[in-house]
Amino acid sequence: MILNKETAKKTAELLLQIKAIKLEPQEPFTWASGWKSPIYCDNRIILSYPIIRNYVRENFAKQIEEKYGKPDVIAAVATGAIGIGMLVAEYLSLPFAYVRPVPKGHGRQNQIEGNLEEGQTVVVIEDLISTGNSSLNAVKALKEAGANVKGMFAIFTYGFDTSVKNFEKLEVELHTLSDYENLIETAQNTNYINTEEAGILRKWREDPANWKP
Repeated sequence: MILNKETAKKTAELLLQIKAIKLEPQEPFTWASGWKSPIYCDNRIILSYPIIRNYVRENFAKQIEEKYGKPDVIAAVATGAIGIGMLVAEYLSLPFAYVRPVPKGHGRQNQIEGNLEEGQTVVVIEDLISTGNSSLNAVKALKEAGANVKGMFAIFTYGFDTSVKNFEKLEVELHTLSDYENLIETAQNTNYINTEEAGILRKWREDPANWKP
């Protein structure tokens, strides 16, 4: 869910500006899954731009407080969201933890790194939502550890139907600073793409697994 339309448009503009999101309808990317895609997103690039990472940090913090008040802990999904999650926790003066995809194979075999006590309220930070599987795996780990997960905030989502259903199934509230539709609108309005390219991008999102360039 988008909580602020203006923030969604501004975030999309900034992501395009620093090439954290690249749109190439005519020369598609190949994802690790094998999918052909006219879009590629790497939000970790945000960390290299102080003004933009501060914008993301502050808007995350503002929206978290507006929606849930101050949680007890900010947790991030490893590894992509660790940097921005730490910045949000620092801004809110809150404890921070992060969640690995699986428990560590040695030492204490932790999946959750950081101090987390049973019953504490947690907001989870993610950088990107595609299917939502890895993000929700982190939520499951937190709940199994006794955390009260209030919801998840991500920088961007593709808005795939499968991710929407996955979040609904586990009853996890998802909020994002921006999303696919606001990205396409912003890209058109700033002449980053034309009307034909916008049509290609929207068509891809309908069935990304079977889309052909």
